[in-house]
Amino acid sequence: MTDTHETTDAHEVIVIGGGAAGLSAALVLGRARRRTLVVDAGEHRNAPSAHLQGYLSRDGMSPAEFLATGREEIARYGVGLVRDRVVEVSRGFGVTLESGRTLRARRLVIATGLKDELPEVPGVAERFGRDVLHCPYCHGWEVRDRAFGVLATTPLSVHQALMVSQWSKDVTFFLHTVAAEELSDEDLRRLAAAGVKVVPGEVAGLRVEDDRLTGVRLADGSVHAREVLFTAPRAVPQNGLLVQLGAELNETPFGAYPVVDATGQTTVPGVWAVGNAMGFAEQVINAAAGGYRAGATINGELLMTDLDAAVQV
Repeated sequence: MTDTHETTDAHEVIVIGGGAAGLSAALVLGRARRRTLVVDAGEHRNAPSAHLQGYLSRDGMSPAEFLATGREEIARYGVGLVRDRVVEVSRGFGVTLESGRTLRARRLVIATGLKDELPEVPGVAERFGRDVLHCPYCHGWEVRDRAFGVLATTPLSVHQALMVSQWSKDVTFFLHTVAAEELSDEDLRRLAAAGVKVVPGEVAGLRVEDDRLTGVRLADGSVHAREVLFTAPRAVPQNGLLVQLGAELNETPFGAYPVVDATGQTTVPGVWAVGNAMGFAEQVINAAAGGYRAGATINGELLMTDLDAAVQV
């Protein structure tokens, strides 16, 4: 465990998760002179990527550099950072760390994100974030006009195959474990209109030469020359702490996420969820914006709570 700055066991706000959303919330709270601590287990979803894209003024920056810059910024305002894992939280906002330390806070920000479970195809996990990709908005420009493959994980993967055709006109859709009859007539018409080739049969692995993806190998032994493979991982929300707190969750096709208002406040008073902890589709720029909104809301709520208490004295 590594701590930065003096930290006490009592804080006004504890932010659990040190990604874009958590650091953004902490930055706002620190600038508002709130005694704030970030607890970060260091498991960031975009760590395998060489760069992040589509974030105005930060386009092309590596995720590691982005987070390092964010940590430097919160430090300027006295926000503490603890490298540790939160294992338990209570409704009274007691926070127990894996190291055994117990902290307390008046408000909590849950920014624990989600994990990607990749298809169990040999080579996919090893090349994820390089030439095995999941998001065309994140990586499409960098691989434009190459030979794309799309590895289906569910019938919903049709949408991904259609989307990536915006970045290349050479797209092959590998059905893998999805049966051809699971595709609707509308799916087939759209795939044909986009020029996407549909290939049935299970994918057995990837062909890699000179540390580059060169093909997709089917179980029948045939190999289709491809340079890039898109696939949609199964999103696994890291919602265990929200469950402990009793937050209401909403079941979606992409997992269970907390019911939140426009500021990220959950159904548990005093608890906010931001970034991928509150939704599957939050990109880095959205996550940072959500963290900012939550931080500003929490500061205002604490201010009014304290003023109302003072009036009652």
